[in-house]
Amino acid sequence: MFKEFTKFAMRGNVLDLAVGIIIGAAFGRIVSSFVSDVLMPVVGLFLGKVDFTNLFLNLSGTDYPTIAAAKAAGAATLNYGMFINSVVDFLIVAFAIFLLVTQVNRMWPKPQAVATTKECSYCFSSIHSKASRCPNCTSELDQ
Repeated sequence: MFKEFTKFAMRGNVLDLAVGIIIGAAFGRIVSSFVSDVLMPVVGLFLGKVDFTNLFLNLSGTDYPTIAAAKAAGAATLNYGMFINSVVDFLIVAFAIFLLVTQVNRMWPKPQAVATTKECSYCFSSIHSKASRCPNCTSELDQ
């Protein structure tokens, strides 16, 4: 069983997948940091000095100045500011993956369709490419 697992794990596709997952996770952390530490503070500044990470609705009825204070008190909160950060984070990652996939697809050659029919040179009807005689006009075809 160990030999089979080693053979499976060392195949190129599995290793490529593992490397892709690790790089994807690292890329996700970079994008998350970009969104929360660079992009959203700038957006918040243009929207009137709003800190999106501290936007929340308190469901317990007591006022708390920050999410941390509400969490420390055990209050139930709806953290819609963090949700907005996550949505922006997702959109950036999805757009980056879209760009990557479109570029990779442009680099790979497109599969060429194999012709399964040809045209009879006598009656111009469509016939199977392997036919040696036209079924419509019974002419002998050039191979």
